[in-house]
Amino acid sequence: MYGLKLAYDRQKALDYSNRWALGRNPAYYDYSNLGGDCTNFISQCIYAGCGRMNYTKDLGWYYISPNDKAPAWTGVQYLYNFLTRRTLDPGPYGLEVDVSEIEPGDIIQLAFQDPGQFAHSLFVVRCGALPAVDNIFINTHSYDRKDYPLSEYYWTRIRFLKILGVR
Repeated sequence: MYGLKLAYDRQKALDYSNRWALGRNPAYYDYSNLGGDCTNFISQCIYAGCGRMNYTKDLGWYYISPNDKAPAWTGVQYLYNFLTRRTLDPGPYGLEVDVSEIEPGDIIQLAFQDPGQFAHSLFVVRCGALPAVDNIFINTHSYDRKDYPLSEYYWTRIRFLKILGVR
């Protein structure tokens, strides 16, 4: 069962992202005043496209309530660790890739200090045929943005996460 690979529905994730980029889905807590809501929003988008959570305590990826959620649901580095882990646990999975491999439905994470931890997650909503920093547009929370140019951000480090599928 855990090894079964399912498709990630990028269109459903994109539709969700566009619906809630400038608002808050009342089914989820708004963490804007508790360190930021960006990764919570990104997790909601990914969930809309995969429909599967991983309820493994501490190492999973799930949301039940504001106080019953996995660290990966709201934490930038924890989400990265969950998506790129090389296990066959249920849920979405991905890989850090070059910018040229990004497409709508994928994730970008930014660090703002050097050296600094990655601190912000963005959801890719459109990009050029040959994706590059100057033709990628994102949706995000914390500082709410919809169809916003990636090139308008300042960062010290950037990484691109391709969602490959769902187990």
